[in-house]
Amino acid sequence: MEKIEFYRVVNKLILPLFTGSFIEGEEESTSRDSEVAYGKKNSLLIKPSKSDEYRLILKRGQPFQMFEVNLLKSIIKELDFISENGYDDDSYMTVLQENAIEKSICQSICDSSETASSMFGIINDLEKWALRTYEGNKVAIGIILNTFLDLSEQEEIIGYSDVINKDFFALLSDGENSYIEFDKMGNLVGYVQMDKVKKAPCIAPYEFENIARYCNDRKIGIVLTKAGDFLIFKNRNLLFSKRQGVWNIYSHEEVIQLLSNRGSYSLKDIRRSIYYTALDSAFSYDGGCLVYLNKDMAENALTHINVHDILDERYFEIKKAQEFEKAPKKSWPTLEKMYNVPYVTFLKEENCIKAQALRKIINGKPFHELSRRLRQELVSMDGATIIDSDGTIIAVGAIIKIEAGSEGGGRLAAAATLSKYGIAIKISQDGNLKVLSQEKKSGKSRLLFSVG
Repeated sequence: MEKIEFYRVVNKLILPLFTGSFIEGEEESTSRDSEVAYGKKNSLLIKPSKSDEYRLILKRGQPFQMFEVNLLKSIIKELDFISENGYDDDSYMTVLQENAIEKSICQSICDSSETASSMFGIINDLEKWALRTYEGNKVAIGIILNTFLDLSEQEEIIGYSDVINKDFFALLSDGENSYIEFDKMGNLVGYVQMDKVKKAPCIAPYEFENIARYCNDRKIGIVLTKAGDFLIFKNRNLLFSKRQGVWNIYSHEEVIQLLSNRGSYSLKDIRRSIYYTALDSAFSYDGGCLVYLNKDMAENALTHINVHDILDERYFEIKKAQEFEKAPKKSWPTLEKMYNVPYVTFLKEENCIKAQALRKIINGKPFHELSRRLRQELVSMDGATIIDSDGTIIAVGAIIKIEAGSEGGGRLAAAATLSKYGIAIKISQDGNLKVLSQEKKSGKSRLLFSVG
């Protein structure tokens, strides 16, 4: 593959798969070097074939995991095979290259080439449903590929290609509570309902917890949502998604660890609840801004929060002291009239009705002890949800006083401003998560990593 073509393929197909990655440059290479290898500090070195005399340096905020390296090796192998065949039609070549991504994803999680081929075919057939409707409505479809079953020897078998494209198939599952099961060869097995799935640890968006729990190491879940997204589950985790036409890979545990910015003060339960909530908001397309403050930075962050948004009495008292400290003495009588009342009395002001209601709903619980559904709904409110290092909810839907020179939309500007006090997550309405923190040397906000 020519270098200019490899750059194009990497930029268009590979970088979006590994969210947050970018080409940092290139280095010289010999035929002794592998097509894919680890580089320095969160980087990978890739080239289209062994004979190429250069390698591109891919880098991102979070380290590349071994399963991602193996996936990338499979992609490079597929792309090299396509290039060697030398198709003249550029549009056809582009389709083949895009298919190489999906084919490699299937190969990376299937135990056999036959199962990978069945999975690839099922996804291709479902992609036709993503572009059509049934009686004017978009459909959601759920499929389970059971890699432990093989019905090929039975007298009556029905293959996935016989049924998926038929109109009636759109009514047989909903991609959340009901699924159609196929065996490892893509033969129809039957119907699976999720209402009896046992509780088990899993990492997935809230609405898809059941299918994640159901899909152990022998079952693969494939979901097409009404929004046209694809979600792939195995080993009780969401492994891949295709959103806005782009495939993404998920390294959940690494991201959860990074949410403390490698700090030892952070409790894992809080980090996990933050990540789950961000994931839920991303897949509900609500958007949001969620800020996790460092242990020694909560008081400093209060300078950007309006006192009427504060939900915790202790932080109200700190904010009150800050207001007196920065105000000229001639303003103190006005401040005393406003603040020298019990917190519960202050909350009765008209400007505090939101804070009053939210305190009632939260009922004194820390963020990680609230239900996932409630956490998602809180974060989806306009403004920022801010919690301290112990999980205390300081504010929800807070309009942040942003720093001069902040760029981007309101949520991104708020996240950038508050990132100097901890970890700030900006959840865009297209489902992408940008996690920001402070660069120690410059003191400026930087992208720590991104997801989806």
